[in-house]
Amino acid sequence: MDNSGQRQSGSGGPDHPTEPGDRKPERPKEVGGGFLMGRPFGVPVYVAPSWFLVAALITWVFGGQLDRVLPELGTARYLVSLFFAIAFYASVLVHELAHTVAALRFKLPVRRIQLQFFGGVSEIEKESETPGREFVLAFVGPLLSLVLAGLFYLGMQTVESGTVPGVLLAGLMISNLIVAAFNLLPGLPLDGGRMLRAVVWKISGKPMTGTIAAAWTGRALAVAVLIGLPLITHSGGFGDTDGFGSVDSLTDALLAAILAAIIWTGAGNSLRMARLRERLPDLRARALTRRAVPVTADTPLSEALRRANEAGARALVVVDGQGAPTALVREAAIVGIPEHRRPWVAVSGLAQDLKEGMRVSAELTGEQLLETLRATPATEYLVVEETGEIYGVLSTVDVERAFMAAMARPF
Repeated sequence: MDNSGQRQSGSGGPDHPTEPGDRKPERPKEVGGGFLMGRPFGVPVYVAPSWFLVAALITWVFGGQLDRVLPELGTARYLVSLFFAIAFYASVLVHELAHTVAALRFKLPVRRIQLQFFGGVSEIEKESETPGREFVLAFVGPLLSLVLAGLFYLGMQTVESGTVPGVLLAGLMISNLIVAAFNLLPGLPLDGGRMLRAVVWKISGKPMTGTIAAAWTGRALAVAVLIGLPLITHSGGFGDTDGFGSVDSLTDALLAAILAAIIWTGAGNSLRMARLRERLPDLRARALTRRAVPVTADTPLSEALRRANEAGARALVVVDGQGAPTALVREAAIVGIPEHRRPWVAVSGLAQDLKEGMRVSAELTGEQLLETLRATPATEYLVVEETGEIYGVLSTVDVERAFMAAMARPF
């Protein structure tokens, strides 16, 4: 499956954006979500705890099938089944790496890959710039699954069909075909939904139109899976009076419900985040910036505030003798100083030195603005014109308030 912003691309799950900032700045830690397995192409790969549940289930189910095909294995069949489960998820990882390599090729940052309950996700942090790139980014995953299926089929031709290698290769071929076919279904958040989105985007010229079409197709697909999967996999099973038949029917229905819920939720999230992304351009550094007055480091706080009030400003910038900005006076620090002490406190004691990344352009908007603030967490930023002239001070509180207001508006 593929989503965006942060976008998740691959065979599982939805996504959501990161908030713009906090009052107490901390450098963001790398988010895991499982056990770190490695960093191919510099992208961390995590295995979620839910994977172990699925691996155990695959081991048990495939072990039962091996007992019918290769009864001479005895209990060793479960070791073979465990190897199959690991090999299957290795195939899923190749699927996700295909998305990752394509994203990196298009200069789209990938946050992580996660193998989880129903496959895997590649969390891509930016939208594709063109429908063509969107289509390629979505298609490479199923394509690699089809290539793997073909390789496993060729491997089958070199071994006996009734042997352990033959059964394993056949199982891996079929499972990769299923992964490819499932992800090619034309509805978000699946890869096929991303491809459909790209096609509609290309025809209409509007990415939002493509998202709406693919999201509603995904919702229709979720309903079809909920109703159709139990009927296809266990035709007539709901009418069985046999105990095992009833158990199989219940299992099919439960699996269909889980898959339908994942698709429905992913489609809804994709639509919601696309609509939110449309509103992100309303977040403009120039519009959110507070007017500021320059003061020297030894200026008493009371005098600095008087100057700000006279100028109608809401922020203070500390400058050196040549007028170059060196620090920003923190709003939280001003609030903490009682009024009767302000004539005796110099602004330098309440200021935060300007560091690399704390100067932002007044022209920044939307996702670019949020990404810039996330790269260097702080409570205030110096906003400058393209000429380097001071425009004002941007507070993360104001950005966060505007961001939450955009999210709260009805869609």
